[in-house]
Amino acid sequence: MHETSIFSLYLDFAKCAPEVPNTYHRWCCMSGIASLLSRSFYFQHGNFRVFPNLYIMLIGEAGARKSTSIKLVKKLLGASGYTDFSANKTTKEKFLVDLQREEDFDLLHTTKRSYDATTATNLWGDSNEGIEATAETHASWIVADEFINFIGRGNIDFCNLLGELWDFDEPVYRDRIKNGRSVTIPFPVCNILAGTNQENFALAFPPEIMATGFLSRILLIYGEPTGERITFPTDATQEVKEAIKKELQEIKQQVSGRAQTDSEADTVLDEIYKQWKDLPDIRFRTYSSRRFTQLIKIILSVTASYKTNRINSRIVKEANTYLAAAEHLMSKALGEFGKGKHGDIINRILGMMENTDRTIEIKDIWKEVHRDLDKPSELAIILQNLEQAEKIIRVPGKGFLPRAEKRREEKHVDWNLLSQEERKGIGI
Repeated sequence: MHETSIFSLYLDFAKCAPEVPNTYHRWCCMSGIASLLSRSFYFQHGNFRVFPNLYIMLIGEAGARKSTSIKLVKKLLGASGYTDFSANKTTKEKFLVDLQREEDFDLLHTTKRSYDATTATNLWGDSNEGIEATAETHASWIVADEFINFIGRGNIDFCNLLGELWDFDEPVYRDRIKNGRSVTIPFPVCNILAGTNQENFALAFPPEIMATGFLSRILLIYGEPTGERITFPTDATQEVKEAIKKELQEIKQQVSGRAQTDSEADTVLDEIYKQWKDLPDIRFRTYSSRRFTQLIKIILSVTASYKTNRINSRIVKEANTYLAAAEHLMSKALGEFGKGKHGDIINRILGMMENTDRTIEIKDIWKEVHRDLDKPSELAIILQNLEQAEKIIRVPGKGFLPRAEKRREEKHVDWNLLSQEERKGIGI
C-alpha cells in the first residue's frame, strides 16, 4: 500500500483552478476515481456487492465555482483515456439506449443464456467475477455543470431509474421504453457529478420526490465562495499533469476484484454501523438508513487512491471523515427544500445572517425579501418562528444573529485529514 493517495496530488494539480473550495475539488476527485473503477472493484456485503459509484451534487450559490471544479476533473479523465461520459442532456429512454450501446445489441441476444445463468448464480451470493471480467461493463458518468439542464424539471421517472442503478448488483438490467422497444444492458453502472444552486435544486426535484428515496442516494456537497480573486491563474505544469494521469492509469490497472478488510477495519466498520448517530434533520431520515452503504462506496475509492485493494482502519477513518464533513453541511446545502411555505425566503434570511459578523436589523431583512411578502407582519412571524426553532437569536435593540448549532461528538474521524479551509467551513 502506498503511503500517500492521489487526493493530495489532485489538490496540488487543482491549484490551476483557483477560487474553488477544496471540498469541491476533493469530491470531484472522488467521483473521478469511482467512475474509473466502474464495477471492477467491489465490497462483498453479505449476498450483495457494493460498487464505488457515487451520486455527488455540488451545491452553492452562483460564483462558488462549481462548474470550474466539475470541468477540471472531466477534462482530466478525458485526457487520461476515459470515454464513458453521458450526454449533456437526455431523456430516460435515450439514456437507456445509450447505456445499452447499439453495437452490443446483437451480442447481448447471442449470449443471453450466459447472462441469465449468472443471474441465477448471484441469487446464492456467488461471484460474477469470471464472466464480468470477460465482458464489458456498460458505464455512464453523468457530468453536468447544472443538473436541471441534464434531467429537466420534476422528472421523477428518470430519478427513479437512476436510483435503481445506484446499487444495482445484477448482471443484466432490462426495461421496456415508451416505443415498445426492449433494452438489455449488461453490467450497468452509473456515476453522477453535478452542480446546482438551491433554487434550481427545488425546480429539478419536486417535494414529492422526498418519498422516492432518490435523494437519499445523493451526497450533497455544500461550498461557499472562497473570496479569492485570481486575475491570471497559472496552468498546472506538464510534470504535474503527467504525474496525475499516471496515478489514474495505475489505479485502473492495479485495483480490481474483491476488496479485503483486516480485523481492525472490521471492528471500526462494526462500531460505525452500530453507533453512528443519524443526522438530526428529519429530511435525511432515509439518507441515514443508507449511510453505511454510502460509506462503503467512499471507502472503495479511498482504498483505490492508495493503489491497493486492502482496506485497513486508517482508510475507514479517512473515508468516514470525508463523509462526516459533508454531512455537517448537508442541511445547509438543502436549505429550506422540503420545509414548506416561505422556504426560499427563510433560506435567504439565514444566508444574510451567516454571511456577516454583525447583527442584522429587521429593516435590512425587509429590503431583501419585501418583493416576496405582502406586508411586514408576515416577516415578523417568520422571524419569530425562526427564533422559536432556535435558528436565530434576537439581540434586543440591535437585530438578529444566527444561532450556532451544537456539534455532535463523532468517533472514527480525523479532522486533520482535511485542509484548513475545509475545517473552517464546518466550524473546526
